[in-house]
Amino acid sequence: MIKEIQARVLPHEAATQSSLTALVARELRIDARTVHHVRVLRRSIDARQRTIYVNLMLRVYINEEPSDDAFVRTEYGDVSAAPQAIVVGEGPGGLFAALRLIELGVRPVILERGKNVSDRRRDVAAITRRHEVDGESNYCFGEGGAGAYSDGKLYTRSKKRGSVEKILNVFCQHGASTDILADAHPHIGTDKLPLVIAAMRDTILRCGGAVHHQTKMTRFLLEGDEVKGVEAVDLVNGGHKTFHGPVILATGHSARDVYRYLADSGIELEAKGLAIGVRLEHPSHLIDQIQYHNTAGRGKYLPAAEYSFVTQVDDRGVYSFCMCPGGFVIPAASGPHQLVVNGMSPSNRGSKWSNSGMVVEVRPEDVSGDSPLRMMALQERIEEDCWRQGGCRQTAPAQRMVDFVEGRRSHDLPCSSYSPGLTISKLHDWLPQMVATRLRKGFQVFGTRSKGFLTNEAVLIAAETRTSSPVRVVRLPETLQHVRLRGLFPCGEGAGYAGGIVSAGIDGERCAEKCAELIKATQGG
Repeated sequence: MIKEIQARVLPHEAATQSSLTALVARELRIDARTVHHVRVLRRSIDARQRTIYVNLMLRVYINEEPSDDAFVRTEYGDVSAAPQAIVVGEGPGGLFAALRLIELGVRPVILERGKNVSDRRRDVAAITRRHEVDGESNYCFGEGGAGAYSDGKLYTRSKKRGSVEKILNVFCQHGASTDILADAHPHIGTDKLPLVIAAMRDTILRCGGAVHHQTKMTRFLLEGDEVKGVEAVDLVNGGHKTFHGPVILATGHSARDVYRYLADSGIELEAKGLAIGVRLEHPSHLIDQIQYHNTAGRGKYLPAAEYSFVTQVDDRGVYSFCMCPGGFVIPAASGPHQLVVNGMSPSNRGSKWSNSGMVVEVRPEDVSGDSPLRMMALQERIEEDCWRQGGCRQTAPAQRMVDFVEGRRSHDLPCSSYSPGLTISKLHDWLPQMVATRLRKGFQVFGTRSKGFLTNEAVLIAAETRTSSPVRVVRLPETLQHVRLRGLFPCGEGAGYAGGIVSAGIDGERCAEKCAELIKATQGG
């Protein structure tokens, strides 16, 4: 017999299979020996009051073994002889587009300018050790995209455009923990996600797809107003290659050379609003104390605490973004003369620090001019200013939190997870005033809401600029093709239609479906 029950329990009661077994036996008034397995279907932490509870949805197997898989598998067939489509970019949008193409009987050919997810590690390490940024292989470019060395956060509000559950199940099929199916705020972890990405690539290759690393798209192959493929340069051996088929363009939010190519070619673009600010880093034990209302912190049975803040200041949103409990602040530049920071966490979220982006909404009307690339230009100016403030290295300018709010220079800085190092800087003087002023007011609001949050134990690390794409590549909502160019499917976060791993994956699947429809119609099928 199988039963599903809801339970609201203390953290230690939700910690192990044996404690869950005892719980359900008590709730159902049955002998614990008859409970063969308890599967957690949903799990969330309620930390609103001093007593912390865990809310659970459980599936209980009574006098029988679990027969169903912990996740739903997708079948991928052989497409080696099928018509092909080109996928430019191997981030989550491109990977899920490629896998969905295989489901639909289309052979994906992926072109990725960066290296495979394993070889990227050396180039990522060089940013910290030697302050050198490889423009083609870094935290933004390479297999897995910007998310490969991030927290692997999978929480999204994007539920109307596709199946979140499908995306999570595909991750599980390729090695992610099935905990992501249950947790309210699922994450894979930066130590686990690269292996999952490599397994997804292996599925694509096994089914007859192709993946070309260090192969950079340079232009579209056009016949009138139809995209017939792309030309690309081999970054290892030199020379150009052509690839034929409709194109899913999933290049990520940092491929600025692609945006410039599109603009120079007269391909319709729009400036898109984004958010700009800093990384705010606290000691993780302090965030645990605040969020769990306990001077002892999280204790043995609770995870590193998360937080979420949002307010309005002078008609613009100020909010926390991409919160990484028990994580690290990392250098995320994708080229020379840039300094950008981001956050990531290992799967155990076990570091001594917790960080989040603290950002201010910036709209296209806040920036002068009418160029569709003006928001990107704003990003570039701030990143170059930040690089100069850091001594023309990846040493990040930083300031203690209260010092920033009160407009004074910090005399020293706390220990930080940011490996390339910090340098004291008066961020309030050189960050755009529309950002700095709102951040200062926002921090005062957050400090009032959460006692202890506004503290000089916390440090602001500049600059957080790549919260989303600064450009939208205009497409038709019905076919997801570019508004003018048939056979071009702008996709994912880089095209301005997603905001994270899961939403990019969903958009990749949708573009793949429309691309397959176009191929079928073209062939008269």
